[in-house]
Amino acid sequence: MDFQKGEILYFDKPLNWTSFDLVNRIRYKISRFLNVKKIKVGHAGTLDPLATGVMIICTGKATKRIEEFQYQTKEYVATLRLGATTPSFDLETEIDNEYNIDHITQQLVEETLPNFLGKIEQVPPTYSACKINGNKAYEFARKGIEVELKPKTLVIDEIELLSYEKDEIKIRIVCSKGTYIRALARDIGKAMNTGAHLIQLQRTRIGAITLDQCKTIDEIEDLLKVI
Repeated sequence: MDFQKGEILYFDKPLNWTSFDLVNRIRYKISRFLNVKKIKVGHAGTLDPLATGVMIICTGKATKRIEEFQYQTKEYVATLRLGATTPSFDLETEIDNEYNIDHITQQLVEETLPNFLGKIEQVPPTYSACKINGNKAYEFARKGIEVELKPKTLVIDEIELLSYEKDEIKIRIVCSKGTYIRALARDIGKAMNTGAHLIQLQRTRIGAITLDQCKTIDEIEDLLKVI
């Protein structure tokens, strides 16, 4: 492998790591191994700290291909808790409201999900890196300052119910760049006249790259040994 000329690596991002944590760890390992002060390393598509799954890491001149990978279709498996919301739409923040779920049935879920197929408008979470006057939205949200984000157009190619319990559903989503699965959880809850938030998220595919092709962070040493 020639990391300076450019390599494309596939990793399974660990839980509670930021995307930059993973990039920084890989950059450190490669730089130390090659005994160089600096090497270009970047990722193609951010994952929240509470999400795991496929991350494409580019090194050296291959970082020029990052945008190409960012625009590829992505697949996720998400678990939603029904009957409660949080300000961040996931487990980063505490539950702020609870809702009735007595009317929720598997049939209702199956009838609701197809409404999100195709081109949709989605308002991003305030706990996100979306920019407002040059600042990231989450900087305002964490200070308790209310902000208004404009809806963005995106495409949901597939949405499938994988499992159902009274207060929890697991779904598979195939979608375009820019889709916030946390915001989708919020909107699914609203569509069923209740609340919902994301409690688990795994990105299982970017383009043709699937989870079974990805290495764990502990396996980077094996990659270095084959140089």
